[in-house]
Amino acid sequence: MEGLIKSVIGERDSSNLEDFGSEQIKIVTVGVGGAGNNTINRLIRAGVKGCNLVAVNTDKQHLNMIDEKAKKVLIGKTLTKGLGAGGYPEIGTKAAEMDRPLLEKELSGAHLVFICAGMGGGTGTGASPVIAEIAKEQGAITVAMVTYPFNLERARRVKADEGISKLRRVTDSVIILDNNRLVKIVPNLPMNEAFSVADEILAKAISGLVWTITQPSLINIDFADVRSIMGGGGVGFISVGEGKGTDKVTSAAEGVLKNRLLDVDFEGATGALIHISGGSDLTLGDAIKAGEIVTERMDPHANVKWGARLMPGYDGKLEIVAIVTGVKGASIMGKPFEEEKVPAPYSDIEVIG
Repeated sequence: MEGLIKSVIGERDSSNLEDFGSEQIKIVTVGVGGAGNNTINRLIRAGVKGCNLVAVNTDKQHLNMIDEKAKKVLIGKTLTKGLGAGGYPEIGTKAAEMDRPLLEKELSGAHLVFICAGMGGGTGTGASPVIAEIAKEQGAITVAMVTYPFNLERARRVKADEGISKLRRVTDSVIILDNNRLVKIVPNLPMNEAFSVADEILAKAISGLVWTITQPSLINIDFADVRSIMGGGGVGFISVGEGKGTDKVTSAAEGVLKNRLLDVDFEGATGALIHISGGSDLTLGDAIKAGEIVTERMDPHANVKWGARLMPGYDGKLEIVAIVTGVKGASIMGKPFEEEKVPAPYSDIEVIG
């Protein structure tokens, strides 16, 4: 048995890396607006592979700050002059519609599209539903991963609710990261660092999925797995956990149960994608145990897929990122949307073409 194991391990060479994922699944991650653009930068710094990265904004100055490895798309430049949407979602929507052909080009042939944005502002809230609609027209599984404003940002929360309502109509799943839950988990973080943590969590969730779909891993999640869970998954949330030392598996799994980034429970959830990262000391038994702890509260008929990969520098450490879908009872589900009756700024501008 030992000889068999050694022979299997020895077969992991570079040729396997080239052959893996030859089906050429096209994954596109679109960061919309300031928060979404920040997530794109973090994905680039994380070295994510197997995914096209696109930064979309109405603010030219912010786009200039995005790494050149991403494709940058300035929308609505004749409308906003590259100065942003001013916090008005209507402007973000109109800007995206004006440059729909540019967005269609970037999403052409996509199988899986992640749309990252902060809800409550102008560009992210207004343009994201248009981009999601385009992705769906391309036949892609479309997943929005969005942040929700702090309670004190009352006007932004109203806009965020409307934006989420629109996204739910044109996406397969909307994964919500509530900044208010983040504050409860890490209450002593300065606000600017809290925003950075939110960006980092979104980036970890996306990069983990992309890696396990496109790169050789200890346990892979394939595109069909993602499609079965995210397709029609409704509203969901992200939860993260980390453990170190001899009790790393239990600590990381219990962290996932505790650190839900939406005010809902695992009970009744209909699906989950669980990504486990560890060092060379990660065993199959560790990964299975972690998955069992995380999913024990879920619906017994829930569709659960999990992947695991080995990461350099992770010896003695375990990290779990869970994307849970089909949750019920969330206070943030997006309120019924009614068309604005008050004219928005720039509403008198005629859009040609």
